[in-house]
Amino acid sequence: MGRVQGARGEIAGVLDDWHDAASAADGERYFGHMTEDAVFLGTDAGERWDRDAFRAFADPYFSKGRGWTYVPIERHIMLAADGRTAWFDERLENEKLGECRGSGVLVLGDGVWRISHYVLSIPIPNELADEVTQRIREAR
Repeated sequence: MGRVQGARGEIAGVLDDWHDAASAADGERYFGHMTEDAVFLGTDAGERWDRDAFRAFADPYFSKGRGWTYVPIERHIMLAADGRTAWFDERLENEKLGECRGSGVLVLGDGVWRISHYVLSIPIPNELADEVTQRIREAR
């Protein structure tokens, strides 16, 4: 296995374990996969969380055993030439929201890949975009 394929496998493993930790409501494992300065962008326009703020939001749910489950169904991982930065996009399935999309950046530090930036979004079919964006305007 080449260096790039090996790194992609490690990165996929981090992302899979991160999603699994959320599903298991395991905050230590979940936030352990993020850099100290990580940012998480949620589906709502107001959801821009630094890692500590996101943890403060999530910990009450996790402490009650309530997590969230996103199952990857497709993923693409790209690696920078220096082999220390990676970005990805993934299609996810969620029971409540249906198909979602995640994208982000991981960085390699001390031999460990960690999530530095993550964006969770809900893809809108083009034929519904006008209706959905109008409803968003009306809600604001």
